[in-house]
Amino acid sequence: MNRQHLAELHCDEDLLFMDGYDDAIIGIEEMSNKVVYSVPKIIEILMKQGATREDAIEFYEYNQLGAYVGERTPIFVDTTDATEFLKGV
Repeated sequence: MNRQHLAELHCDEDLLFMDGYDDAIIGIEEMSNKVVYSVPKIIEILMKQGATREDAIEFYEYNQLGAYVGERTPIFVDTTDATEFLKGV
């Protein structure tokens, strides 16, 4: 999703985006007006940058999931289904 398009649709300049992760955006949570990211897509982006799967997961959990940056902190959704999960094991 395009962050500029989302900002225009939601008429909100306060949406908080993670730089470099636009391909992981899956939408906006309507009640809180927070950007929603797909966890598997975040992991995929980190792996494309050279991280191993384990390192990507560790980086995500510590630096993104574990970060609180105020009321607009993004939401992270694990969109993995059981079939995808078993492929990664």
